[in-house]
Amino acid sequence: MVTINLKFDKSAAQVLHPTGASININKDIWDFYTKQLLPLFTTAGDDGNYANTAQCDLQCLQALSRRIHYGKFVAEVKFRDSPEEYSTAIHAQDGDTLMKLLTFKNVEEMVKRRVEKKAMVFGQEVTLNNVGDNETYKIDPSIVSRLYDEWVMPLTKLVQVEYLLRRLD
Repeated sequence: MVTINLKFDKSAAQVLHPTGASININKDIWDFYTKQLLPLFTTAGDDGNYANTAQCDLQCLQALSRRIHYGKFVAEVKFRDSPEEYSTAIHAQDGDTLMKLLTFKNVEEMVKRRVEKKAMVFGQEVTLNNVGDNETYKIDPSIVSRLYDEWVMPLTKLVQVEYLLRRLD
């Protein structure tokens, strides 16, 4: 199992409630990465390129973990915007209500469209011999949108709920 440690500078630590440091869902990230995400864009076989593969996996896992765990900061901002509303759910330890308060479907749809567009722009295979308008991509942009829809946003909201449940400790 890979352990990913995120270190925040001292100014970042002061923004978060101290219990935020104990929230770590890297095992969940590892599980979805190896069991669900990789099979979407890899093929069976052995290319013998172990060092490069390990390096790329590590970079992907670190980026995903960092993005998902930034949910603590988002949760803190949302809490500070509406402390009364969140405090009621936190005192009741009501994760479902917190999840509802954190969820903005219109924003999630916009994020999915944006990341798909970015994958189209930055993930194009560029050659000098392109013939016609058939664009090819290093990774299917719909997979990137799906990554956000099915894993990144739900795991980020899980981190937010876990953070908020401990926010008033």
